[in-house]
Amino acid sequence: MENEKGNISTTEQQILEAAKSVFLEKGMDGARMQEIADRAGINKALLHYYFRTKDKLFITIFRNLISNLFEQINLQLQNNDDIFDFVEKFVTNYIAMLEHNVYLPNFIMNEMNRNHENIVQIFESERVIQNVPKLEKIIKKSVEAGEIIPITAENLITDMIGLCVFPVVGKPVILNFLFRGDIAAHKKFMEGRKEHVINLIKNSLTPGKQIK
Repeated sequence: MENEKGNISTTEQQILEAAKSVFLEKGMDGARMQEIADRAGINKALLHYYFRTKDKLFITIFRNLISNLFEQINLQLQNNDDIFDFVEKFVTNYIAMLEHNVYLPNFIMNEMNRNHENIVQIFESERVIQNVPKLEKIIKKSVEAGEIIPITAENLITDMIGLCVFPVVGKPVILNFLFRGDIAAHKKFMEGRKEHVINLIKNSLTPGKQIK
């Protein structure tokens, strides 16, 4: 609930932070209101005063996560006309965000499988990737200038997100199969991931660098 100035109360902020951690760790079905109340340091009755049901609390958390997830993407599109600079900033910021929210990719995929219609509605209401037309203009300009090969905005975004997300989602397999459980080697791999993905995307876009 907001105060007269429109700011979220301290108690509600505590609830949202606690709920975010529980939902990310356990998903909608595994989360319990009592655990959320305990983590927020309040009683369950007060939790229900602010959020009457788990569904309402979940939707609030998911909307916040989706909004924050794509805020930087939309901001970069608004303030950028260089396709390669956009790729570099997108990958750098996206991987940094994933490093601080390691449960997020699995959380979104699980909820898409659990109730995809509800999740799609949230994506639409939050105007996710609202500046795709701006990216299309940047791509068109770069293609006409001979800087990149033709590619759709949807494919470029999907390629970047996929390359950034999979190492997080597939960490158990990558760590234990590719690195045989060597945590230090895996950490070094992840530290170099940003530069690798940026170069991979840039090379895939640059004329003459594709495999014939």
